[in-house]
Amino acid sequence: MGRSALLLAACLVGTPAMAIDEPDHNIIERAGSFELRDYRGYVVAETYVDGEFEKVGSEGFRRLFSYISGSNRSAQKITMTAPVEQQAAGTKIAMTAPVEQQRAGSRWRIAFVLPASFTLASAPKPTDARVELAAVAPRRMAVVRYRGTWSKDHYDEELAALLRFIGERGLTALGEPIFARYDPPLMPWFMRRNEIQIPVN
Repeated sequence: MGRSALLLAACLVGTPAMAIDEPDHNIIERAGSFELRDYRGYVVAETYVDGEFEKVGSEGFRRLFSYISGSNRSAQKITMTAPVEQQAAGTKIAMTAPVEQQRAGSRWRIAFVLPASFTLASAPKPTDARVELAAVAPRRMAVVRYRGTWSKDHYDEELAALLRFIGERGLTALGEPIFARYDPPLMPWFMRRNEIQIPVN
């Protein structure tokens, strides 16, 4: 799939007319743009990319979009709220939100959250060795919600605010921040729904 076709497909998958799964969670506290959430466990397809913050997302997105578009070893039919297409190359998996980006040493972890109907055992196995499946355990997350660009400066500004929120509540961060992008690349920058999430005690 060419770059333009891939981005167009991503936008079509992310249109409001289609039901987009999100990880199941309960909101424990809300204060302006900040939330504390308890997440149930879920399964992700993830890949690791070397590079700069603002560049790694595109490469990771391409790999993972290819996986949910049929580059997997399964040919089973999957019933979902979004339309599902099946072809001999493998299962078509509905796009979910968010796309996660997280630093892992000198690399970045990019992940797609899979629909809740999948377990680690039942999710189609990737054909690309750079894409792996992983189970995310239930956890509590401190979250800041914001709209706008995916720039490093904007991210750093919101991250600083989230860290202040965590400190003011006497919480302890338990892992690296996760940059969660809920919209496809062709969404106008001023409409993009973004979050930074940090696991806390």
